[in-house]
Amino acid sequence: MISVAEARARIASAFKTVEAERVAIADADARVLAEDVSARASQPPEPVSSMDGYALRAADTTSPGAKLKQIGSAPAGHPFRGRVGQGETVRIFTGGVVPDGADTILIQEDATAEGETIIANRATIPGKHIRVAGLDFKQGETLLRAGTRLSARDLSLLASADVADVAVRRKPRVAFAATGDELSRPGEPRKPGGIVASSGYSLASLIRQWGGEPVDLGILPDTEDAIQSIAERAQGADLIVTMGGASVGDHDLVQRALGPKGFALDFWKIAMRPGKPLIFGRLGKTPLLGLPGNPVSTLVCAILFLKPSLAALLGTPFREETIAARLSGALKENDTRQDYIRATLALRNGVYWAEPFSVQDSSMLSIFARADCLIVRAPHAQAVAQGGAVEVLVL
Repeated sequence: MISVAEARARIASAFKTVEAERVAIADADARVLAEDVSARASQPPEPVSSMDGYALRAADTTSPGAKLKQIGSAPAGHPFRGRVGQGETVRIFTGGVVPDGADTILIQEDATAEGETIIANRATIPGKHIRVAGLDFKQGETLLRAGTRLSARDLSLLASADVADVAVRRKPRVAFAATGDELSRPGEPRKPGGIVASSGYSLASLIRQWGGEPVDLGILPDTEDAIQSIAERAQGADLIVTMGGASVGDHDLVQRALGPKGFALDFWKIAMRPGKPLIFGRLGKTPLLGLPGNPVSTLVCAILFLKPSLAALLGTPFREETIAARLSGALKENDTRQDYIRATLALRNGVYWAEPFSVQDSSMLSIFARADCLIVRAPHAQAVAQGGAVEVLVL
């Protein structure tokens, strides 16, 4: 058996970043940039007013009571085309372009209008309430770096910079199949002694969340012919994932069935719990990740190994979301395997507290669904008393 850290390093090194494609920013939500993006226009492109009021020369309103002649208006989208001269002003609104000659804004609350005469009730200073051109960013300025996963805020930024389309990494195609004679889909007649297959639904969801495109190959019976069909049906995939058939029983056929189809094993078995019987290798040129069949083991291994695989395919840095917490209850010393213990997480007085579930069976999805985190325990970790420090992986 190898360690979790070694397994992750060997898996991550097996992937090459997928190629790029151009998409409209309307279709770029959560996509990963393949190249830096620069502003195609400054924001704002011209000096604009940040308030409703009057654009004028500060030299004309050095003290309260100054009178000016209104010569026009400048609402947003309709700039005043003339020039503000001595003793003149232009009615302006938020977002309106500051006219030539004006260097300050007298807000409307500080002005009295008497027909075309505007009385300044307060002195002004140059630059007041004016957003200078390029205040937010300037044309040509780099706004986002390659490897950024685009958020809602990023999309708004790109649009404001007049960027209509971007180069992004295409979505890696992840073909996955569940194996087992005992499996059926929800709503189908249950096989004698059978169970409902559940992991494929969560796996597809995770693949989408992590930036990939799931390709469901369905449920395969425990026959060599059925499992060998993966080689043809997964053509064009960037990663193949199997669920089940990864341990040492007579019906665990993944390695045996795919060998004649060009499967080359990198490693098998990891010193961890849950998820020890994990397979990694290549089916021809395509990486293959064989996850254990128990639902919780499937999902824990997906979080630990499939997520960084997709990050490598997309060219994004991978960061595991771990935090420090205090332990509610107590834990015995650990054995030779790295343990991932399902727990709830609560924040009390600025301190996170992790409370492990009393039962940790790898078939119990109800506990996993209620868990907020996994307590990470290294091999041979010492016993931890109530209140002791633990590392948790946030779900």
